[in-house]
Amino acid sequence: MTTDPAGDRVRGIEGLVLANVRALAAELHPQSLRIPTLGADDSLERDFGLDSLARAELGTRLERASGARLPEQAFADAETPAELARWIGRVAGAPTSAVAGVAEPALGPQPRCPDLPADVSTLTGALDWHAQAHPARIHMLLYAEHEVPEPVSYERLRELALETAAGLISHCAVEPGDRVAIMLPTGLAFFAAFYGALYAGAVPVPLYPPARPSQLEEHLRRVAGIVANAGAKVLVTVREARAFSALVRPLAPSLRTIVEPDRLRGGAHWAAPVHAPGDVAFLQYTSGSTGQPKGVVLTHANLLANLRGMRQACGVASTDLFVSWLPLYHDMGLIGACLGAMVFGFTLVLMSPLAFLGRPSRWLWMVHRHRATITAGPNFAFELCVNKIRDDELRGLELSSLQFLFNGAEAVSPDTIARFAERFVRYGLRREAITPVYGLAECTLGLTFPPRGRGPRVDVVDRGALLEHGQAVPAPADTGAPVRLVSCGRVLAGHALRIVSPEGERLAERRQGEIEFRGPSATRGYHENPQATAKLFDGPWLRTGDLGYLADGELFITGRTKDIIIRGGHNIHPQELEEAASRVEGVRKGAVAVFPARDHAHGTERLVVLAETTVADPRQRDRIRTEIGRLAVDLIGLPVDEIVLAAPHSVLKTSSGKIRRAACRERYERGEADRPSRPAWRQALRLGVAGSGARVRRTIAQLAGRAWGLWVWAVFALLAPAVFLAVVSGPSLAARRRAAKFGTRVLFALGFASPRVTGSLAERPSRASAGGPGTRGHACLIVANHASYLDGLVLTAVLPPRIAFVAKRELQPQRFAGLLLRKLGALFVERFDMQRSTQDAQQVVERLALGEQVVVFAEGTFLREPGLLPLRMGAFVNAAAHRVPIVPVAILGTRTMLPGDDRFPRRARLEVIIGDPLTAEGDDWQAAVALRARVRGWLLARTGEPDLER
Repeated sequence: MTTDPAGDRVRGIEGLVLANVRALAAELHPQSLRIPTLGADDSLERDFGLDSLARAELGTRLERASGARLPEQAFADAETPAELARWIGRVAGAPTSAVAGVAEPALGPQPRCPDLPADVSTLTGALDWHAQAHPARIHMLLYAEHEVPEPVSYERLRELALETAAGLISHCAVEPGDRVAIMLPTGLAFFAAFYGALYAGAVPVPLYPPARPSQLEEHLRRVAGIVANAGAKVLVTVREARAFSALVRPLAPSLRTIVEPDRLRGGAHWAAPVHAPGDVAFLQYTSGSTGQPKGVVLTHANLLANLRGMRQACGVASTDLFVSWLPLYHDMGLIGACLGAMVFGFTLVLMSPLAFLGRPSRWLWMVHRHRATITAGPNFAFELCVNKIRDDELRGLELSSLQFLFNGAEAVSPDTIARFAERFVRYGLRREAITPVYGLAECTLGLTFPPRGRGPRVDVVDRGALLEHGQAVPAPADTGAPVRLVSCGRVLAGHALRIVSPEGERLAERRQGEIEFRGPSATRGYHENPQATAKLFDGPWLRTGDLGYLADGELFITGRTKDIIIRGGHNIHPQELEEAASRVEGVRKGAVAVFPARDHAHGTERLVVLAETTVADPRQRDRIRTEIGRLAVDLIGLPVDEIVLAAPHSVLKTSSGKIRRAACRERYERGEADRPSRPAWRQALRLGVAGSGARVRRTIAQLAGRAWGLWVWAVFALLAPAVFLAVVSGPSLAARRRAAKFGTRVLFALGFASPRVTGSLAERPSRASAGGPGTRGHACLIVANHASYLDGLVLTAVLPPRIAFVAKRELQPQRFAGLLLRKLGALFVERFDMQRSTQDAQQVVERLALGEQVVVFAEGTFLREPGLLPLRMGAFVNAAAHRVPIVPVAILGTRTMLPGDDRFPRRARLEVIIGDPLTAEGDDWQAAVALRARVRGWLLARTGEPDLER
């Protein structure tokens, strides 16, 4: 009897792979009876239900079990356990802990280059400028499978883009305004096509490529709806896609040409159109959408405004280096990393998403290798690094170069952040580098950023108060199961956000509602989708569909109002899968709910299907699960994580028959998803009682707020005339100021809003009181932040009645306000006429020489949104020149009580913090600037507001 060692070896590897695949599939789908019957030639995705994240876990297990180091191509190409086994057979013996090329010399951050001029206002203008200013500078390094990077200079990218533009015009008859769809993997061809479309005057439409070549046909069916909605004339994609052109064209009537990048070379010369900032730069479609396609229209002005706003928030420079594996169809990958590199001039090191998913440690080693200062990823990427990287893969890793490790695009988990920091701090990672952010495609990319170098801020709030009353009440230390939420920072400069109730009322801090925003990064709407565009806008504000609250001006995300499921970076609309699953034999029609559930193991969302059935036979129930699982892969390109077959009336609905997905999710997470719901009359009664209670509580809170506001206005109406008469008829300045102080104190006391005061001017006489040159008595300049029209009233109430306010000259001629200020000895200064302004400043000097205390709102004005504006230099120049100390004063709560131009006050806690006197170190301009910086730093620290000067 002869033996076949080679055949035995192959069968042994195949058995090893199949055992690992079955074990992992059984863990993910414990209710399936079919998994033990599946063989080596069955589909990893369709039959075993393994998505890309599960494949990453499978790769880790197979490498441990076989000792072979699997290349990323194995995960891209292998469709079955047998194909994976053949890959292992080819690469057996390669060490699994090695990271190829780590020790090789690598490009790090490059020297500083000049900033992109402010008058450059388009993406093509940015590339033109870089190619002219420093053509040989490395714009990006593109990594392929074998770790050999391809350097791409600005000059080379521009040449390739111009060649591609010529090809689009000559070979594809592209005209200005045409849409060009681009479905290419990460590589130079994508960028040549993207910028080439722009140079041709067209609008690029990035599409997500198929995860595996074998999925190309079904993938083209899915993206055909996007191509049709975009009205794309040309699809630039891989050569294999041309075979399916007959399939795609009927689904996308506008499509005339499917072309691979290599065929777009050698076109005739043409005159490149000149772009304007308001021209559409590209259409950003969300990934994996199976609902009605929504292409966010982004202009060059949107992109430049957003990128420059993010730069102001975090201080990114041309000396930084960004490592990215993020997909190029994703806004964080394309805009944040790639277009950010173009606008700011930092170097981009780009690897493919498969390289990361196949071996997450490559991401961190790429940071190590290039001494990267910036990188980014969704929350699930951090979970993969925590759970899927072995310690032996990290020997010698050094992450101390990182300044920013952005976490965004998905809900940010505080537990993920804590675990990631705990594991990787031993490798040099600074916790302060972890930077949770929030944004959305409708705002181009970013909307809120935390302060640079602070690290994550976690808010611990009472669960009951948040879920039942929508109030983010800080939880006491002994509270069981509180909600922990991560701050995503403050809104970008020049932008604004607000939290609104379902009725559209703007909510105060620590009240949960829908997040709305506006600003120069905001899209004009969705391409060829007027219905969705109409739903997006709330007057000048844009709805995000996300729920959250503000605390100290920082945004905390609590959930979503929309039904989109985010899974592994893909956005999934549940309706189509629900309809398809309802047609499976044995499933009750219209009784399927598809919803997300938190996956604590991966830091992302699980995809759950809850379907009603009366079938009891175990084999038939397993058939139903199998068919639903296959439908999910066909429709959305991803397997579901769990299919729950439940008794009739388990899927909760509204009275009009709509699926209540949030309620189904809540029951699922309580372990009650497969229990029949209560009879309709009991549901209606319970819902009515619960809804009435919530409405009553909300109404009471609103009425109480309105009642307080009306009470304050009534008190003001009664007090104001008497105080006004007392001030204007007072026999002396001192008497008039005492009357003003008494009146404002009574107003705040009767409104139950008396300001809390920390510190006192009386407690700390200034250094000038000792008889410094040019001063007398307790003279000082009081510099306060300016947040509301209430600031002057608050300071009048709490400061000694010897202060004089500096006011803008526009108020002087006003009948009531001007007369009142004149009677109180206010100093009116000109803001726009330089000569007059200099003369007015002399008044301040004269008052200080008389020993007065002068109050200056150095910002000059205020905004509705939180933030400390630049401080004008006048007060600081005077303080330095005349050796007068400045007393900084922080006013808190007035912006919440009476924001912007509102006329109806809201109840809030008021606080005034009086600082120690600060004196300039000299009498020249530099001393004044240094004094201004000290005062500004003090105000920022006490108010907790963002720095709008950055």
